[in-house]
Amino acid sequence: MTSSELWTKETAERYDEGETEMTSPAVLGPTVDFLARLAGDGPALEFAIGTGRVGVPLRERGVPVTGIELSEHMAAVLRRKVDEETLPVVIGDMATTVVPGSHTLVYLVYNTISNLLTQDEQVECFRNAARHLSPGGRFVVELGVPPLRRMPPGQSAVPFDVSDRHLGFDTIDLVDQLLVSHHFSREADGRYRRGASRHRFAWPSELDLMARIAGLELERRVADWDGSPFTDDSTRHVSVWRKPA
Repeated sequence: MTSSELWTKETAERYDEGETEMTSPAVLGPTVDFLARLAGDGPALEFAIGTGRVGVPLRERGVPVTGIELSEHMAAVLRRKVDEETLPVVIGDMATTVVPGSHTLVYLVYNTISNLLTQDEQVECFRNAARHLSPGGRFVVELGVPPLRRMPPGQSAVPFDVSDRHLGFDTIDLVDQLLVSHHFSREADGRYRRGASRHRFAWPSELDLMARIAGLELERRVADWDGSPFTDDSTRHVSVWRKPA
């Protein structure tokens, strides 16, 4: 069984409402454009497709999309948006679940590879991506850069959002490379709902080594879906690895 935490029905039902910024045209437009260019005329496979935030608009762009999703509750929300024939989804974990066919694109967005809490599982995720790629196909991962530069000496917590409706901070275990994201979300009645999720953070160079183990080669790394250069100050990256032809 994968170490990923399982999304509950309550969390799945709330997910889209809580991610309005991530579903905005300003975010989704560049994301879908980037992925559609890489998919070309071939099919795409999304690991941890969730409620279809990216998979559904990519399918609407004309790219055949299949999804793998661990949570049946998240997949049920997606199914309200699109039928099984249009966008098939297989229930399973992204490190080992296999779907039929080969793909020109496999992608994993919004820090989701960090849901795998061990290095071994993250390596298996890369191997699974390579297993599904046709020669010349690409594997794309969007992942935050560990926020260690923003953590004051002697402290273990870093805030990432302080707003009227949400307070968020990460607590970091440097030894085991584990990060817990804490969320305090304000409800309509003024009360705050608390939530937390665990993640394993990894540096870009560590992901490059995982890719090499899986037989993939780094093709491109940028700071965002718009293609901004990746620099020392970048807080996240979008990386593209290619399966040799």
